[in-house]
Amino acid sequence: MNMLNKQTLTIATGLFLWLTAVHIGLAKKPAAGGANHMQRGIELAQQKHYDAAAGEFTKAIEANPKDPRGYANRGTAYRQAARTAVAAGDQEGASTRYQSAMADFAKYVELAPKDASAYLERGETEIELKQYDAALTDLNKALELRPDDLTAIKFRGFAELGLSQWDKAVADFTAFIQKKPDDLQSYDRRALALRGLKNYDAAIADYTFLLSKNPNDMEALTKRGYTYSLALQYEKAIPDYQAALKVNPQDNDTFQRLQYAQSMLAKKNASPPPAASPSPTPTPEKPSLIASINPLYAGIAIVALIIIAVIVRLVTRGKPEGTSSMIR
Repeated sequence: MNMLNKQTLTIATGLFLWLTAVHIGLAKKPAAGGANHMQRGIELAQQKHYDAAAGEFTKAIEANPKDPRGYANRGTAYRQAARTAVAAGDQEGASTRYQSAMADFAKYVELAPKDASAYLERGETEIELKQYDAALTDLNKALELRPDDLTAIKFRGFAELGLSQWDKAVADFTAFIQKKPDDLQSYDRRALALRGLKNYDAAIADYTFLLSKNPNDMEALTKRGYTYSLALQYEKAIPDYQAALKVNPQDNDTFQRLQYAQSMLAKKNASPPPAASPSPTPTPEKPSLIASINPLYAGIAIVALIIIAVIVRLVTRGKPEGTSSMIR
């Protein structure tokens, strides 16, 4: 579904951005030989000059190729550069940078196999590439090494969404919300998983919570309207769609969903057609006298007449004819 793809892209370009400084900060105390390049790379990344930052991290790696922090930082810079390319519509540039990021995170895992962050970094990138099975493996490994890592729990929820593992995603986002109840995006993602489970009431509750926090969240409004429609509650979906269209009248998708909800509600409320009156049963005609005579009886009567005629003939044979009483 196009809506789901758009939401996935929103996660990739929105949520992951705040982690950049954290991961680049791994190199706050750079190893000898590449200290200046590592520090300069961090500064450039913070200024969002990601390609230039990657170049500085490359020089730091050349100075100390066994330091996993150089690969971690360069991989993060490449990933940020890939997101920038995606936003600019440069798919080829994004693909190249994502491949470079994946190579760096693989090297990070190789050099620091007991570091949960290595698997977390690679798992995040795999989610952006929609490699959900691989991401799930890496995030499970990160949680094996660091069971209380909330970031890994949340990203695992994203991977589970991508794999349509709705019940597991609900569990992970719920666990995250319990620790960080103000993280609004987790409510949105949990609502999507609940919708996948057809638990529409719970999904609607999450969207309603989001709207209580931000009544101008048009995305939550249209999602709630869509969920109402899935629950066949068209009378509640319509006001949500109408409110969203007041803010953005050019939203064609919402307009079409509004039309659908209105047509379904009209059909739902339509009076049933009157029952057709039964057709009168025709009165059977009375049979004529001839038609009512049994053919067997008719045959017997004919035979009887023939017998009577024969008897009469035999009795009258040979009798003298009567003479006339006239005088001659």
